[in-house]
Amino acid sequence: MLRHVGRKRNYRHNLRLAVLLCFTAGMVNAAGLLAFAVLTTNVTGHAALLAQKLATGDFRSARMVGLWLLLFLAGAFFSSLCTGNKGKNKRPGYAIPILCEIVILLLAGTFGYTFDHSIIKTEYFAGSLLFAMGMQNALVSTISGYVVRTTHLTGMFTDLGIDLYTLISASDKNIATERKKIILRLVIITFFLTGGIVGGYMFIKFEYVTFYIPAIVLLIAMFYDAFRVRFYKMVRRIGIQHKKIKEVNH
Repeated sequence: MLRHVGRKRNYRHNLRLAVLLCFTAGMVNAAGLLAFAVLTTNVTGHAALLAQKLATGDFRSARMVGLWLLLFLAGAFFSSLCTGNKGKNKRPGYAIPILCEIVILLLAGTFGYTFDHSIIKTEYFAGSLLFAMGMQNALVSTISGYVVRTTHLTGMFTDLGIDLYTLISASDKNIATERKKIILRLVIITFFLTGGIVGGYMFIKFEYVTFYIPAIVLLIAMFYDAFRVRFYKMVRRIGIQHKKIKEVNH
């Protein structure tokens, strides 16, 4: 799911990536809104907010919003820096942004109760989550070949509208390809919304501990490939041994 890139990557890898990482982003977005009153995946909205703060002369708040935009950008840059290694072993590069995001989520879950709505605390908590979402979005975009983006839906709804038109106007030989695109868009939208619902509900019930859940999902995503490969190797080894035993008995 994470280790396959380029020609080795297929449609199923992107589907799995969309399911886990879009769910995570949706959870963080909803929980971040309830916890710190900030949408941690919505850069477009923050750009409008920055313009509004500058227009009204609220330069202190404008500085904070501008910092959030820079942190999202910095997260994307840091993730690309980690994954930009062209060496043979790229997996450690993909692990670094995920580990950093896990640490940020654990810190938000552990120290979030100290949040007192002050500008400084808002900068720390909301800014760290925006940095994490910038890392995740860049990581997923790079791995999937810019097919999957997990932290916003504006582009997904736009692409879905285009794909729906293309489907009804496409020739028979292209219908299967367009259907796959539509299914992937719907999976991204559905699991982002599902993550948001779960994140909102969990925060109402358990408050800041909710941030531990997306951290666990990220751990699963990071080790999924390793466990899956080992499992298939074990099954294959057992099958070979069983075949040898049968041959000996016969």
